Amino acid sequence: MENLYIIIGAFICAVLMGQAIIPNILVISLRKRLFDEPDSRKVHKRPVPRLGGVTFFPVILFTLSVFTAIRIMIGLNPDAREVGRIACEFLFMIGGLTLLYIVGIGDDLVGVRYRKKFLVQILAAAMFPLSGLYINSFYGLFGIYQIDPSIGIPLTILLVVFITNAINLIDGIDGLASGLSMVALIVFGILFIHFRYWSFALLAFVSVGVIIPFFSYNVFGSIDRGRKIFMGDTGSLTLGFILSFFVIKYSMYDPAVRIMPMSSPVLVSFSVLMVPCLDVVRVVLRRARNHKPLFMPDKSHIHHKFLAMGFSPRSAMISIQVMSACFCAFTMAAIHFLNNTVVFIIDVLAWTLLNVWFDKIITKKSKLQ
Repeated sequence: MENLYIIIGAFICAVLMGQAIIPNILVISLRKRLFDEPDSRKVHKRPVPRLGGVTFFPVILFTLSVFTAIRIMIGLNPDAREVGRIACEFLFMIGGLTLLYIVGIGDDLVGVRYRKKFLVQILAAAMFPLSGLYINSFYGLFGIYQIDPSIGIPLTILLVVFITNAINLIDGIDGLASGLSMVALIVFGILFIHFRYWSFALLAFVSVGVIIPFFSYNVFGSIDRGRKIFMGDTGSLTLGFILSFFVIKYSMYDPAVRIMPMSSPVLVSFSVLMVPCLDVVRVVLRRARNHKPLFMPDKSHIHHKFLAMGFSPRSAMISIQVMSACFCAFTMAAIHFLNNTVVFIIDVLAWTLLNVWFDKIITKKSKLQ
C-alpha cells in the first residue's frame, strides 16, 4: 500500500505544479507573442500560445526524482541489483528526453528542419538499447517469438521514432494528443502496478498528473481571456517519447515477470496507441501513392477527416477517443480467445474499413455542397 500512496502523492504534486506553472507560461507567451499562428492547414483561426508542453519535462523530472528518493528513504526500493538496472533505464530515458526537450523548444520558438529533428529523435531512441531495453520477442505475433539483438535493437529505435512522431502528428485539434496520451498512460500505469513495476507506474501517473491542468486550458480555455494554450512540439515529443519508453519496457520479454505469452505484451502495448500509429501508416502510404513528400504537412490525418465529415473539433476529439478506446478494449479482450496475428489483422481491417467509410461520407457531403 505504501507504493500506492507514493504514486497518489506524486500524481497530486504533478497536478498542482502544472496548475501553478501553466498560467505563468501563458503570461510569458502573451508578452513575448510566442504564438502558433493560424494557416490553411490548422483548425484554429486566431493566434494561440504554444508553449504548454514546456511544463511537462521539468515537472515530471522534479516529481519523479523527489518521490523516488522518498521511496528509497522509507525502504520501498527493491534489491540493489534491481535498483541499478532500473536506475540505468531511467537515466538513459531522461537523457533522451532532454535531447527531445531541447529540440522541441527550438522548434516551437524558431523552427527546426525535420531532418535535424529526425536525427535528434534517432539519438534519443538509441538511449533505450544502451540501457538494455529493446524488443526481444514478438510473443508469437506473425509466428515470431525470440528476436536477435541485431534485429531487435534497430527495430526498437525505429519504433521509438515512429511512436514519438505519431503523437506529434495526431496533435491537430484541442485535447486529442493529450487525451489519447492520458488514456494510454493510465493503462500502462495500471499494468505496471499489476506487475509491481512501481517506478514505471510512478512515471506513468506523474505524466497523467502534469497533463490534466494542460488539458483543461487546452480544451476549455478561452482565447479571448488569454486562457488557451497548445502543447507545441515540446509537449508532444515529450509524451511520445515517454509512451515509447513504456511500450518497449512492457514489450521486452523478462523471464522474471510472469506475463503469459498468449497475452502478447507487444500487441497490448500497441493497442493503446492503435489510432495514432495506424493513422501515421495510412497517411504515409497515401502520400507515397500520390507521389507527395512523405513528411510534408497536409490535411489527411484522422482528425481532419472527422472535421470534413462535419464534426466540431470537440466532438471529433471525443469520437476519436472513443474509437481508440474501442480498439484497445477489443484487442485486450480478443487476445485471450484468438491468435495474436488474427487479432492484429482484425484491427488493421477494421481501421481500413472505417477510413473507407469516412471517405465515402466526405465525398457524399462534398457533392451536396
